[in-house]
Amino acid sequence: MGSLAGRVAVVTGGTRGIGRATAQALAEAGATVVVTSRDAEDAKTVAAELAEAHGVPTSGVGFDVADFDAVGAAFKGIAAEHGRIDALVANAGVLEDALIGMIKPELIDRMLATNVAGTINTVQAAARVMMRKRSGAIVVLASIVGEHGSAGQTAYAASKAAVATVARSAAKELGPRGIRVNAVAPGLIETEMIAHLPKDLVEDRVAHTSLRRLGDPMDVARAIRFLVSDESAFITGQILGVDGGLVL
Repeated sequence: MGSLAGRVAVVTGGTRGIGRATAQALAEAGATVVVTSRDAEDAKTVAAELAEAHGVPTSGVGFDVADFDAVGAAFKGIAAEHGRIDALVANAGVLEDALIGMIKPELIDRMLATNVAGTINTVQAAARVMMRKRSGAIVVLASIVGEHGSAGQTAYAASKAAVATVARSAAKELGPRGIRVNAVAPGLIETEMIAHLPKDLVEDRVAHTSLRRLGDPMDVARAIRFLVSDESAFITGQILGVDGGLVL
């Protein structure tokens, strides 16, 4: 595991699931971690827990990634406090299932506002800070659903397919400025986001996964940690599947 000591890493949606595991993994590697959430108190609580457990500086910031102005203000504040941003993990996202005939405009709006616009907003804000030092690493959260589709998740799949193209496009644009951009595409990970799925559906997915188990949030977090570390210094514009062999 490469050391991230001295690096400042921002993790959006960092209070639960993959986001929280990622914040933990980065703190374990010595990074100063900024945990963000729509709920500022939750973000501060998780940040304090990480600081106590791993002995690294942390902070918690509250804002909605879909709010362009709030994102800009938050990242300016982070940069002013820490003097730099070395890594961004754009993890914040929402999942709502709906069959095609039941998709309502407001569901589409929510999905695109958080998953797509929210990702672009945070990538833009972080990149502006990273450009000052001409270095940085960004990881966005795509999904295997965005690559291969899933019945009942058309809107979610569309949003995550868009996130994957954000990674590729931003990598082309920001690479000459020393900033790497990659995505991870998780499979079925044991978080609150899949708690609503029928048990038989989950069992069927596991049966079709080569490793025959659900993913753990830390499985994804470790992949993200690799992508923001110097160990992946020549990797950019890639979509890394972390799905246990669900898609081969």
